[in-house]
This record gives sequence, C-alpha cells and structure tokens, in this order.
Amino acid sequence: MKKIEAIVRPERVQAVVDALEKVGCVGLNVTQVTGRGRQKGVVVHTGRGVETTQINMLPKSRIETVVADADVEKVIEAIIGAARTNATGAIGDGKIFVSPVLEAIRVSSGERGDAAI
Repeated sequence: MKKIEAIVRPERVQAVVDALEKVGCVGLNVTQVTGRGRQKGVVVHTGRGVETTQINMLPKSRIETVVADADVEKVIEAIIGAARTNATGAIGDGKIFVSPVLEAIRVSSGERGDAAI
C-alpha cells in the first residue's frame, strides 16, 4: 500500500477529486493548507502603474489517499492530468508525494491491509 499526498491549487481540487473517482479512488481527505514551493510564494500586484512584489505563503489544497500498490500509477496520472493548469503545466501546479504504508485497519470491521482501503 502507498499513501499519495498531492498539493494542488485550490481551484483544481474538484477536478482532481472527479479524476480520482473515475479511476476508482473514492477514499480521500482534502485539507486547506498554505505553503510555498519553487515560486517562493511570490505574488506580484500591479496597481496605479506600480508593480509591487510580496512574498507570502500561498493557499493550496492537500489531497491524501491510500491505495494498493497496483493502483499507484493510475492515481498519479489522474492527479497530474486534473491538477495541471494547461497542457504543459505551470509553476505552482503542485507536487505529489508517495510514501509506503505499513498497515491499514478499518476501525468498524477490523479488516486489515488492502481490504481496509
């Protein structure tokens, strides 16, 4: 099993959730977070002919799911396809992290492993 954590633009969350549902991944969590990556949280404002730069933490959304090893690649591809803002992607579109999961247990039934996810 693997935990897949995707940090994406907030406006792309519903598209990512829809894409995950299409590939059979329905169990997930979404959290609103702030952070910065390669763009270092740089926001450029232009007003009255003056351009100002502000370094901030940017709003992002974290989508987490745990999937069977066999489903990892199709889930990653679904996230990439839905999270990109254009055909080639852009800085700030997000990141995906994949981590091993040693055990999963469904509290209600006690099922373990792949059966619990």
